[in-house]
Amino acid sequence: MMIKQIEIIRSNRRTVALEINRDLRITVRAPMRMKQADIEKFINEKSPWIEKHLEIMKTRNASESEKGQVKAFTEDEIRELEKKALASIPPKVEAVAQALDVSYGRITIRNQRTRWGSCSSNGNLNFNCLLVLCPDEVTEYVIVHELCHRKHMNHSKEFWTMVEKY
Repeated sequence: MMIKQIEIIRSNRRTVALEINRDLRITVRAPMRMKQADIEKFINEKSPWIEKHLEIMKTRNASESEKGQVKAFTEDEIRELEKKALASIPPKVEAVAQALDVSYGRITIRNQRTRWGSCSSNGNLNFNCLLVLCPDEVTEYVIVHELCHRKHMNHSKEFWTMVEKY
């Protein structure tokens, strides 16, 4: 299979990221100063991965459309999920924060397309309202992950050790 078109988006990031969207678009996000040749080398090195995951996505899309499983939530359903998340997530965050001995700022619940959670440098936490549809272990993992960023605003070895320890 030949990889056709790849969109390259440059921004103030430090690492290169590769993304395959549901509509089979491929996006490479790269640091502003990264040389075009280095981006192309990255793409070439990842081409087997890209091809494999394009096939997986094509199969998944075909399977979902055959079964009619592609479901978008209505605005009312999203609002209901946000209410449930706002009622259930903050108490869990409080309990985990005490166990980890960390503080945090505001908690926001949204319907995010690409993230389960995030933590700002000010300590504000964002969580995806769809977490209420996940098993409790998944929700707790996301909360632990984001609260560990209160001590380590990165994904260093120390960060992962803290996540694993909890």
